[in-house]
Amino acid sequence: MDGLRQRFEHFLEQRNLATEALRALEAKTGVDKRYLATGAATLLSLYLLFGFGASLLCNIIGFVYPAYASIKAIESPSKEDDTVWLTYWVVYGLFGLAEFFSDLLLSWFPFYYAGKCAFLLFCMVPGPWNGAHMLYHRAIRPLFLKHHEAVDSVVRDLGGRALDVAVGITRDAQASVTQPQKDK
Repeated sequence: MDGLRQRFEHFLEQRNLATEALRALEAKTGVDKRYLATGAATLLSLYLLFGFGASLLCNIIGFVYPAYASIKAIESPSKEDDTVWLTYWVVYGLFGLAEFFSDLLLSWFPFYYAGKCAFLLFCMVPGPWNGAHMLYHRAIRPLFLKHHEAVDSVVRDLGGRALDVAVGITRDAQASVTQPQKDK
C-alpha cells in the first residue's frame, strides 16, 4: 500500500494540467490537494458505477489523455514513447472492435463501464505494468506474426478488386456524361 501512496504523491508533485488544477483549487479552498484528488477520484468512480452517461465518460478517459500523450510523443525526439502509444492504440482499436460486437450484451452487466474504464487505465499505466504492452506482446503480436501474410494477401486482393470497381464506375460515369442526351 505504501508503494501506491508513494506513486500517488509522486503524481501530485508532477507538473501537468491535472496537478496545476489541483494546486489552484488548493490555493482557493485551503483543502490539501491530496484530499481534492482523492475526492475527485471517488466521485469519478461513483459516477462510472451509477451515473448517466458513464459510457461517454469512459470513452473520454480512454481517448483524451492517450491522444494528448500521443501528440507529445510524436513531437518528442524519442522513439520509445511513440512505440508505447502506438501499442496502446492497437489494443484500443482491437478492444473497440470487440466491444462493438459485444456491447449490447456487456452493457447490461453491472459496473461494466467501471470495468471498461479500469481496463483502459490499465492499458495506459506507464512502466512495466503497462497493460497494452503486456496484451500486445502476449496475445496480439503472436497472432499477427502467425497470420499477417494471409491477411496481407486478402487485403491486396480486396484492394485490387476495389480499384477495378472504382475504374468501372468512373468509366461508366464519364461515358454517361459525354454521350448526348436523346430527345423524346
